[in-house]
Amino acid sequence: MTMASYYTLEAGATVRASDGTEVGKVEHVLADSAADIFDGLVIDVRTGPGGHRFVDAPQVAQMDEDGGVTLTLSEREVEQLPEPAENPATMSAEPADLDRSELHEKLRRAWEVISGKG
Repeated sequence: MTMASYYTLEAGATVRASDGTEVGKVEHVLADSAADIFDGLVIDVRTGPGGHRFVDAPQVAQMDEDGGVTLTLSEREVEQLPEPAENPATMSAEPADLDRSELHEKLRRAWEVISGKG
């Protein structure tokens, strides 16, 4: 598969869990194209009661030329994703939620956005 850019993603593109199982469709791409920052996706999940879920950028493994998206998450983890908030870029973490490397990366990304470097 050839990798693609978030610029090519369209609403309705297939979203797959890490094992290739289809888990939903792209509803909306969250990005600042002027600054070339991809922040994540809002997806419409087909499992459980359905509805919209927020996928953070690091949870996207790849975007394919065929328009599909593969996540780093299992189907069960996708079911547990949060619903998008009015500002889905808002980050919060408890020490038990993340290992230090993930927390460090999220804090670095937040600092870059806040400081205008990202």
